[in-house]
Amino acid sequence: MIGGMFMYNHKGEVLISRVFRDDIGRNAVDAFRVNVIHARQQVRSPVTNMARTSFFHIKRGNIWFAAVTKQNVNAAMVFEFLMKVSDVMSSYFGKITEDNVKNNFVLIYELLDEILDYGYPQNTDTGILKTFITQQGIKSQIKQQFGDQPLPKTKEEQSQITNQVTGQIGWRREGIKYRRNELFLDVLENVNLLMSPQGQVLSAHVAGRVVIKSYLSGMPECKFGMNDKLMLDRQGKGESSDPTKTKTSIAIDDCTFHQCVKLSKFESERSISFIPPDGEFELMKYRTTKDISLPFRIIPLVREVGRTKMEVKVVVKSNFKPSILGQKIEVRIPTPLNTSGVQVLCMKGKAKYKASENAIVWKIKRMSGMKEAQISAEVELLPGAEKKKWARPPISLNFEVPFAASGLKVRYLKVFEPKLNYSDHDVIKWVRYISRSGLYETRC
Repeated sequence: MIGGMFMYNHKGEVLISRVFRDDIGRNAVDAFRVNVIHARQQVRSPVTNMARTSFFHIKRGNIWFAAVTKQNVNAAMVFEFLMKVSDVMSSYFGKITEDNVKNNFVLIYELLDEILDYGYPQNTDTGILKTFITQQGIKSQIKQQFGDQPLPKTKEEQSQITNQVTGQIGWRREGIKYRRNELFLDVLENVNLLMSPQGQVLSAHVAGRVVIKSYLSGMPECKFGMNDKLMLDRQGKGESSDPTKTKTSIAIDDCTFHQCVKLSKFESERSISFIPPDGEFELMKYRTTKDISLPFRIIPLVREVGRTKMEVKVVVKSNFKPSILGQKIEVRIPTPLNTSGVQVLCMKGKAKYKASENAIVWKIKRMSGMKEAQISAEVELLPGAEKKKWARPPISLNFEVPFAASGLKVRYLKVFEPKLNYSDHDVIKWVRYISRSGLYETRC
């Protein structure tokens, strides 16, 4: 497991040093600084092996997080842990900067002692950590000795914390109360596409997340249903002849869930049942590769006129309903390295040639469905002594549209709380769909 964890500033000075296992010595601190932070190479791998020791690192601003181990650990687990540590610190003292780290030495060491035990990750849930690690815990105890404040924690509160950390439902404490019970559900998807110049889809997939903000009283149990193909087929075995069943369902290739989801019910009934943590959390991640509704299509036309001129024409078509508005649309059209000047003409949006990025950047604020926009450009090239063929990088597109490109739909979202006097109808529910571009490219 993880033998030690270190935090450095941009100069390579050690801010936090915590060794959890005896096989990691103090020389590991200097080895990472010399071979990674002060390395001459610009491209650095996130994993570095030196003297049979593995260093995993991420960077947040000017702060380096490094985990060190001599064992053959799961690299994905270590990176997930480092990102969780940075998220926990951000929730406690905001932006991770050198000054904030120095001002919260005691808090950070206390967090590391709770999060890691002999190198094994334990509990990284911010909500649980905040119940028994408070930023002003030491101050409140000092004031208590002088009689300024009562005891910070009663015996009942301490027992609740113990049950929460060691009990079955460790992600939610008891006694939560809200005047208005609300539940926000966001379906956030990243659409990835690689298309040929002729319009043939070479590869496409959607990476999605279901994010929930829960403001519910008590210990409610929620049930979430979506138009998963396996779920609908299981519920309607006798209705397989109905053609609408297959059209409105989607095939999910793989998915992962938050720890609050009851996996046994999902495997047996294909229903997502869970007791939600308080506040915002990620309920599930999923990936689909079939029947993706591509929001936009790019039709490129690049023609080289001699050695010193090139004509570019790009058409963007929206493939969704006219009632939907696409926003934050940005098309990046690459140009050759020997470009001397560009004349751009577009009827919609604003376009500008950025010499530092060797690209024409075309921005459109809004675009409704079933519409198209066009841009034309004349690119002047410097004549070179050696004619090197231009590689023609793909045209990339950024966008945001308010629907799920995978076709995922929330069929139901129910809340059950038997102990308190509120039912499913008393809960205010909000559902939102947003699809954004991932790596959305068209070859030219």
